[in-house]
Amino acid sequence: MTPHRFPLTVYYEDTDMAGVVYYANYLRYIERARSEIVEQCGLDQVAMRSEGLVFVVTRVEADYISPARMADRLEVVTTHRAASPVRWTFDQEVQRGGQVLFRAHVVAVTMTTAGKPVRLPAEIRAMNT
Repeated sequence: MTPHRFPLTVYYEDTDMAGVVYYANYLRYIERARSEIVEQCGLDQVAMRSEGLVFVVTRVEADYISPARMADRLEVVTTHRAASPVRWTFDQEVQRGGQVLFRAHVVAVTMTTAGKPVRLPAEIRAMNT
């Protein structure tokens, strides 16, 4: 599968007192990229929510490799697949000019708003066929 690419710029508000991207913001960056992928799959998360379905991240394994700084132009590179009928997995990297700064493996599932796991939407399950 072709990796999804999501460009972003580091702003002052993204940095900590040392002038580098605050560690938790990398999780925000990769979340934004995943939201773009959901939209590109033809899914509307607002409509899903109104139908009682949401995506939930159940696992994140992350490595912080090198810092990003204010005004850096970054790119989130995401490879994703429906690993099973209920689990959606992502390998994500935040890169600056091709250099990997942050790497994460993320697992997400679909649940009802009441907390019951359900199968991934057909648009996502079809990625494995």
